[in-house]
Amino acid sequence: MFIKKDIRSLNLDELKAEFVEMGEKGFRAAQVYKWVASGCENFDDMSNISKTLRENLKDKYFIPTVKIVKKLKSNLDETVKYLYELHDGETIESVLMKYNHGYTVCISTQVGCRMGCSFCASGLNGLFRNLLPSEMLAQVMMAGKDNNIRVSNIVLMGMGEPLDNFDNVKKFLELVSDPEGLGIGYRHISLSTSGVVPGIYKLAQLNLPITLSISLHAPFDSIRSDMMKVNRRWNIDELLTACRDYQKVTGRRISFEYAMIKGKNDTDECATQLAKILKGILCHVNLIPVNPVKENDYEKSDRKALQNFADKLCGLGINTTVRRTLGGDIDASCGQLRRKFEEKGGEKNEDLQ
Repeated sequence: MFIKKDIRSLNLDELKAEFVEMGEKGFRAAQVYKWVASGCENFDDMSNISKTLRENLKDKYFIPTVKIVKKLKSNLDETVKYLYELHDGETIESVLMKYNHGYTVCISTQVGCRMGCSFCASGLNGLFRNLLPSEMLAQVMMAGKDNNIRVSNIVLMGMGEPLDNFDNVKKFLELVSDPEGLGIGYRHISLSTSGVVPGIYKLAQLNLPITLSISLHAPFDSIRSDMMKVNRRWNIDELLTACRDYQKVTGRRISFEYAMIKGKNDTDECATQLAKILKGILCHVNLIPVNPVKENDYEKSDRKALQNFADKLCGLGINTTVRRTLGGDIDASCGQLRRKFEEKGGEKNEDLQ
């Protein structure tokens, strides 16, 4: 059976090579690439391309897109959460957030997740498949198109583990930063990992000026292994060694994400140990009140505990902030909307709030 190729996941050089094989000139590939990279979803819309070539392209390629299944807009701020349907019927989530510096979109890199972190809804049913570079691009494009805005920043912190889909994420980073396409520079992109140590070393070899975020969430292996299965494979010491080695190569500051859970990881002892293990790493700690997930009994730390923890870290020389909560009334944390959709039997007209 002939399977059409995903044209949006090709860079310009790859597309030129394919056009040469088709007997087409290189400048035609550049024209098509510009259409696809800038968000065109239909070959028939490529007005400067001959009808014959458009038909040939339709026979050989497809342009992966995302379809909005559900859209929730916060009444507290301008955060918008999307549930998207992919070409094969799978669903993923994205979140658009407005900051003073512009619009940031948090995108998914996988359908589901194999990491199984206890505080996250994304991996409750495991991993279904990796996303293609084009499917990551489509999330960014749709957020911009639907809100008539330009996305200026991207966070790979939605459903999935980016370093578990390394090759496709690498290609996405190349494509999304291309000036002929969306042109979102590496310095405006953050990649979050639960701690896949080999992936951190592979990322270091690329030496891209992106921001690496580590989902740390605990300073002791006993606590972290209970919360995050990945810690049973690569413990805190191995993870932080990789972070130090990454920093030696890139010279980039690392962000450590820390979900504050009442009575579990928000004690003075945890704060003291966290400062100790991060000593010598150019970093920033981002404290996050944990999002409630009905499958566990975690409660977010109260405001006093959050501030005390932050003050303790700052007093010990660790740059720390408490993350501003966005979209708190629309389940803006990853995985929750998709799970509700599945529990409702996938009916698109259901109220998922």
